[in-house]
Amino acid sequence: MSELTPLSEVGEFGLIRRIKEKVVLQHPSTIKGIGDDAAVLEPEEKQLVVTSDMLLEGIHFDLTFCPLKHLGYKAVAVNVSDIAAMNAKPTQITVNIAVGARYTVEAIDELYEGIRLACENYKVDLVGGDTTSSRTGLVISITAIGEVAKGEAAMRSGAKVNDLICLTGDIGSAYMGLQVLEREKQAFMADPEMQPQLDKYEYIVGRQLKPEARMDVIYELKEFGIKPTAMIDVSDGLASELMHICSQSGVGATIYRENLPADNQMLEAAMEFNLDPVMCMLNGGEDYELLFTIPLEDYEKIKNLPDVSLIGKITEASEGVNLANKHGQAFPLKAQGWTHF
Repeated sequence: MSELTPLSEVGEFGLIRRIKEKVVLQHPSTIKGIGDDAAVLEPEEKQLVVTSDMLLEGIHFDLTFCPLKHLGYKAVAVNVSDIAAMNAKPTQITVNIAVGARYTVEAIDELYEGIRLACENYKVDLVGGDTTSSRTGLVISITAIGEVAKGEAAMRSGAKVNDLICLTGDIGSAYMGLQVLEREKQAFMADPEMQPQLDKYEYIVGRQLKPEARMDVIYELKEFGIKPTAMIDVSDGLASELMHICSQSGVGATIYRENLPADNQMLEAAMEFNLDPVMCMLNGGEDYELLFTIPLEDYEKIKNLPDVSLIGKITEASEGVNLANKHGQAFPLKAQGWTHF
């Protein structure tokens, strides 16, 4: 095994040079990227959307089971997901990191390899950022910039009564993947000789460690001529996100338990952990699927999208936000997902 290089050996400017060497710019709107006091962007006749997200070691990720390459990829994906939730196209990101003395040059290379792969996949330019030291572990803060045509941005505030509620992919998987990883971590700490048993959980563990932003659906919606009236990404739990839309739109909603999309691996894991799978779907976070509403007249268009489920309808605000079962009984929905403080 080759000897690892301490960060002090290359210094901040040497680290920046290493990062810049592997950056390939893809957008004509990027006039100047890494290497100056600030990036220069020229988006032409588009509206800019900007989002920022911070990940802290020990709070948002655990390096016991989260590879640095996966972490770099995920850090980009969760920001791209916010751009997608605005019905926009991501174009640039900046990356700020704070690292402790225990990190080597090779470790940071691994982190940025994941960032580079995500940039390549989502077609975004890394145009700048900052590096500094940390006494409390690794901190990653990413700002993502996107473009959207005027009038095409999807806000949380646009849902109307009788709109259909749609959801991409499946939910609850990332939450159950985290339960599996936490269990295997505890087993490893009790016996460092043991090997993690993850084979039968490959899908849900992958959903936790390397989620994907649903830009594919954004492009499909444009192709089918569908503009969501409201949209949000599912990062803190479906129930919580639906309540955000209803609160900001001044409406109510009913979603149907039988229509909630679930993966079999998630369902099996929930039973194994003695957890209610519906609660996992409603309140488990980090799926980064898209929850959105569309006008009723777009039903014929949306039904042709293979990875979109119709899960409910928007109602009058006076009816509240409810979960209905197959017998037609409705129960008030409660948000019990991730809270930040």
